[in-house]
Amino acid sequence: MVQVKTDGISLNVSLAGDKRFPALILAHPLGANLHLWDPITPALAERFFLISYDARGHGQSHRPDGPYRLADLGADVLCMMDEFDVARAHFLGQSMGGAIGQWLMIHAPERLGKVVLANTSPYFPGPAGWNARIRSTREKGMAELAPVVVQRWLTADFRKSHPDVAKKIMDMLLASDPQGYAACCSALRDTDLRDAIRAAPPRPALVIVGESDASTPPALGADLA
Repeated sequence: MVQVKTDGISLNVSLAGDKRFPALILAHPLGANLHLWDPITPALAERFFLISYDARGHGQSHRPDGPYRLADLGADVLCMMDEFDVARAHFLGQSMGGAIGQWLMIHAPERLGKVVLANTSPYFPGPAGWNARIRSTREKGMAELAPVVVQRWLTADFRKSHPDVAKKIMDMLLASDPQGYAACCSALRDTDLRDAIRAAPPRPALVIVGESDASTPPALGADLA
């Protein structure tokens, strides 16, 4: 792990693979951290210079006072790329990470190669729901929210057949900083990239959806594609 300074804060970053390989940035969902990618890191590191990181307010990265904007999260990625002299990188982002990827496609397309946007959307409807989640997280922490998120991320059948995976994700969510989580909720609540992504320069992109995804249903992914 290395620490990268960006805009007065410190980001926790993990590097893997040969720096001579094409760079690939991995951006995790809301409430997770860079260890989400551990199961696929060894395979990807055989072909890419991997840069995975804890978003601000998550994992071992610094938690500045919120609320955050999507522009803050996107600028963190650009600073991180500059730190490692990466002029251009492929990008894989899930959920919140996918929103960051879209921001980069709009504001820094020259820094990107191919982009994978998984379980994400150009906007996240329901500001009242986001505000309720922000209040609950700030007042009660993650204990009440984490089980709900696990149920939204993993189907009942999957949780039953893969209890070890479900527990790891539960533990990851419970370890998430409530104030950092709430600050990033604000960024997603205020995100609407629908017009901007249409006007973005062409970029090879793959949109992935999950048929049982309750947080970002397939229809949102279809709209994005």
